[in-house]
Formats: sequence, C-alpha cells, structure tokens
Amino acid sequence: MKSKSAKGNWSMTTRKLPSPAVLLLSFFFFLVVAGFFASSRLSDQRPRRLESINEGREYSLLNPGETGDDSVTSIPFQVLSWRPRAVYFPNFATPEQCQSVIEMAEPRLRPSTLALRPGDTEESIKGIRTSSGVFLSAEEDKTGILDVIEGKIARATMLPRNHGEAFNILRYEVGQLYKSHYDAFSPAEYGPQKSQRVASFLLYLSNVEGGGETMFPFENGFNMDASYDFQDCMGLKVKPRKGDGLLFYSLFPNATIDPTSLHGSCPVIKGVKWVATKWIRDQEQDD
Repeated sequence: MKSKSAKGNWSMTTRKLPSPAVLLLSFFFFLVVAGFFASSRLSDQRPRRLESINEGREYSLLNPGETGDDSVTSIPFQVLSWRPRAVYFPNFATPEQCQSVIEMAEPRLRPSTLALRPGDTEESIKGIRTSSGVFLSAEEDKTGILDVIEGKIARATMLPRNHGEAFNILRYEVGQLYKSHYDAFSPAEYGPQKSQRVASFLLYLSNVEGGGETMFPFENGFNMDASYDFQDCMGLKVKPRKGDGLLFYSLFPNATIDPTSLHGSCPVIKGVKWVATKWIRDQEQDD
C-alpha cells in the first residue's frame, strides 16, 4: 500500500482563514466578557452598605393577641455595641416632631439636677451635670407627638410604655456636659431601690456642629482602671443627629448593673444639643 504524500496530507487539512473583521470582533467579545467577570469579583470585595432584604416583600400576618398589632412594624437599627448593649435608630423621629418637642420644653427649662448619694452635697456635685432640662409626660403634650414617640420606643425596646419615666428634655449649650455616670442606681451607693432603670432611650432633637457626643468610655471593657477620671471624652462616641435615637441597657439580663454602661455627654464645642431621654424601669411607673 502506498503511503500518502506530505503534499496530500496538507491539502486535506487546510481551511480558509477568518477575515480580520471576524478576528477583531472575537477579540472585542473576549475583552467584554473578561471585564464583566473581573468587575463582578471586585465589586464583591468592596464594602457595601447594609440593605434591607425585605423591601417590597409581602407578609402573611398571624392573628395577634389582645395586646398585639395587626400590622408589621419596620424600625431600622444598627447594633453599635454588645458591651454595653447599644443600638442606634436612624430617623427615629421627623424633624417636625423634634422641633415641636423643643418648642414645648424651652420655656420651662431649669438647671438639671442629680440624684444624691448619702454624703453628697450641692457643692460636691457641682459641675457634674451642667445642662438645663424639664420633665414632660406624654399626657401633658396636647399635640400627641410625645405619645407617638413613646409608643414607638415601646415597640423598639419591647419594654412596656408604662414602665417609662416622663421624658427628660435636655439642652446643652457650649461648654456644658454630663460627666460619666450610670443610669441604674447601685444599692451599695444609693440604698435599696423600689425599682431599677433597665434601659435608656435618647432621642436627639438637634444636630450639633461640634462636640456633644454620647460617650461610653468602658465599651468592650476598655479603660476600666483607676486612672479614668469620669470626664474624659473617650471610648465609643455617638454623634447627635436630629431625629436619630440611641438605646442602651444599664442592666444585664440577670438584672445586675452592666459596668460597661457607664456613659456621659461630651462638652458641646459649637452649637446647641437638644435631647429627649426616656428612662425605662423594671416596674410600672405612676407617671
């Protein structure tokens, strides 16, 4: 049998080469596909803002109990810390609601006071808390705004609204502050307590141009030594923003005081700070 010549083999495998236009289109398609996959990988690596996964989602509601709701409530929040348990609520109240509370409180402001421990005197506590304030209950507010805010706080905290003290509306001007302290009252310092403050909700009523942050100097166990003098503005700091809310718990679930819940108000450097504080206790309150 005669073998095939090289010439014959070549003639069997030869194909017509593609035109330059086809080659150019193929190369361009390759670049587009490669660029798509590369950009997808890079975008996955970029930090992204937390987005709601429930937007536009429909819910099949359950039948509520006598005290429950017949609708779903959506209150956005960010966990700021687990030590202490601190939660941030953006846009908790509207600018109009905030302004209404300020106008209601301003004519009634008086120098803020402190709960005294045995042995404390007005002179010994001077300079610890230098703001002006007034207590206002939701029942006193004929506009109904405080009632709405109070109800929303109850839903955000799942603590009954009748466990809350009246709102303490506070104004801090330039240089004014509140040195670090606990909202819960230690029986060792203040004596036996009929009820205890479980949590605090701060609703910021104004923006502050400089200073005025709410600080947690012992956040995550930092600075917990004898060198801290209870007035340094350090640790976790929350900048006041009009309409935003801050919730933190003073007690552990076992009802003992969380030492990392120590907090204070940094001095205002520029502007005026307005805040409405709601202290929530472990028992019903008369007011």
